[in-house]
This record gives sequence, structure tokens and C-alpha cells, in this order.
Amino acid sequence: MRKLLNTLYITTPEAYLSKDGMNVVVTKDKEEVFRIPIMNVESIVTFGYAGASPGLMRLCMENNVSLTFLTPQGRFICRVQGATKGNVLLRKKQYSISEDEELSLHLAKLFITGKVFNARGILKRYIRDNGFDEEVETVIKQLDWRKAGIMHAANMEILRGEEGLAANSYFDVFDHLIIQQKEDFAFNGRSRRPPRDEVNTMLSFVYSLIANDVAAALETVGLDPYVGFMHTLRPGRISLALDMMEELRAYLGDRLVLSMINRKQVTKKDFVRQGDDSIAMTDECRKELLATWQKRKKEIIEHPFLKEKIPIGLLPYTQAMLLARFLREDIDDYPVFLMR
Repeated sequence: MRKLLNTLYITTPEAYLSKDGMNVVVTKDKEEVFRIPIMNVESIVTFGYAGASPGLMRLCMENNVSLTFLTPQGRFICRVQGATKGNVLLRKKQYSISEDEELSLHLAKLFITGKVFNARGILKRYIRDNGFDEEVETVIKQLDWRKAGIMHAANMEILRGEEGLAANSYFDVFDHLIIQQKEDFAFNGRSRRPPRDEVNTMLSFVYSLIANDVAAALETVGLDPYVGFMHTLRPGRISLALDMMEELRAYLGDRLVLSMINRKQVTKKDFVRQGDDSIAMTDECRKELLATWQKRKKEIIEHPFLKEKIPIGLLPYTQAMLLARFLREDIDDYPVFLMR
């Protein structure tokens, strides 16, 4: 099993990354503010445009450390990677299945079933902790119906329609799950580009983190994160990572955002308006979210399929490993992550 090391998050947009021997060095205005040995880092994610030196990029590639660039708001720009070392036979099988409509649809159904099941789990947990809520109970029943529709979808277009209906139902009652600071964190549905309220800003940011972790995990097991089964191919789009993260959105992302709001780790003052329609996190808010994210990744759970205890941070790697096993035909089907 992969050792869980640290992800180094560079949250200062003006920060520049370089190398000094075997160390990653972070500077701002040409003054060093931080350094860390490369062997203590699993991946680097930087939020800004200042960039990194070619020497630092080479150091990362030689030590199998992924280097990802995001905008200050958390939108993906690119990932830097070295020579592909993945299993060529595994990737050939992946490419073959991506062109097989029936098999691609089968995997897509599993990813989306996992997404709906785990979203339903968030709602069930709310009922368990807070008592009966008629609207939430109604959506739970709707998600049960949608699961059946998803598994019987005849093609990808129908599947995407079922997914959209399920997501709309779930987010229709998402505001019920915000039990503290309800006025400050009003939520009226999912908005992405741009996020139009504080909750959507946090959700979009966390989803970017999940996508990055899944992409790194896929690379680690020898799969190509850019060739998926449900999300269409597009230059620069990590399609397979976007496919696989569906099953992890609610458990890794939504729970974190709700927890931080309900525990008052974030407040209204941690957000600023950009223009007329967009809301952004302050630097301090982003740092708090990342610290909480890193702490949560160290929590131990029992994997529902493997029946082994693993840190939550290894979930993307575990699922990527299981997908690779399925593609190699070592197991009969892909065991989507379903957390009860």
C-alpha cells in the first residue's frame, strides 16, 4: 500500500517554487519563506501564476512527485509530469474499453451509482443526527428511484440525464444540512462558473482537490487520467479522474464543507465578492480549509470492499488500484466505493 506522505499546498499567489539540492524552496519577492526535502512530499499543488523553475520541475519528476497548478480560486490549470512509466498493456486495455460503448457505459453506471449512494448517505446521516425532515426523506426516496434508473440506462445520454436529476434533487435539500450560520451560508442550488455563494465556492474548491488527488492516484497505478469512460475526451481534461471522483464527491467533499460551516471553522468574513456574481475565499480561509482537508485525510476508515483499515487520504489510490485490477481482469467487476 502506498505510504501517505504530505501534499504541499502553496496558497500565496505570488509564491515562486525552485530547488536547492534535494529541497523544494518557496520564495516570495525573492525572499525564501519555506523549504522542505523532496522525499517528504507526495505532491505539490500551487494556487497562483508565479510558477516554478525547470530545476524544480525536474526534481519533482525524478522523485515521482506530481506538480499541479491551480488558479487562486482553485480551478485546474495543468499538471506537470515526467516520462510515462505506466504499464503499457494496462493502458492499451484502458484505451480499448474507452472506445467500447457497452463497457464504458457499464463503468459509468457504477461511478454514478456510487455518487448517488454516497449522496443519499449524507442525507441519511442528517436524519439520524437531527430527526425527521419530510423534504429530505422525500429526496432520499427519489435517489433510491434514480439508482434503479441509472443502472437500467440504455445509453450515456440517458445516464447523464438520470445523473442530473439525482444531483438536482440532492442539492435542492442541501441547505437543510447547514444547521449553523444558515443566514450567512444561504444555498440555493449548485453554481459553478462562477460560484455565486460561499457554499458553492467551498464545494468547487474541494472538488478541485479531489480531482487532483484522483489524477495522481491513476498515474501511480499506471492508468491515463486523461482518457475516461464517461466524461468526453478534451485536450487537458483529466477525464478519467473526473469519472472516478464522482463516487468520492459526497464522502470527501460535501461532508468536509458541511462540517466546517456547522462547526463555525469558517464564517461570512472569510469570503469576498469578486465583481457582481462571484464569491471567493480569503487566503486565510483557503489555508484553514486545506489544513482541515489534510487532517481529514489522516483519519482511518475500514474500506467497505477490502475490509482493511486505511487512511481516508488513500481512498483515491485504493479505488485506482481496484480499477486497474478490473481492467486486468484480476477481479470480476469494479467495486465502486459505497460508504455506509
